Amino acid sequence: MSIQRIEPGAHLSKAVVHNGMVFLAGQTADDDSLDMAGQMKQILGKIDKYLAAAGSDRTKILSAVVYLSDMSRKADMDKHWIPWVGSNPPARACVGANLGTPKKLVEIMLTAAQ
Repeated sequence: MSIQRIEPGAHLSKAVVHNGMVFLAGQTADDDSLDMAGQMKQILGKIDKYLAAAGSDRTKILSAVVYLSDMSRKADMDKHWIPWVGSNPPARACVGANLGTPKKLVEIMLTAAQ
């Protein structure tokens, strides 16, 4: 069975495809000066991009882990997540985490079918 690595780097690939499954690395906003709405827009756009590169899309997401720098902002994150996933919500966990820099508000990692 082949393994496809999408945008491999020194320490991670943005996505890995194997046996009909797509595994996305944790995605964060490129511009961490943005508010939650701006960061979510960037992150969800990157997820769409990497899923498309893997031959998948958001309707095929099976599970997701959302990391928040501040759990009190969960409702704010959900305002963007819920419309984006639409009628195809995956299994999801939401976890409070130190994201490496105080300006990073959210990181999303997921698995999808191809």
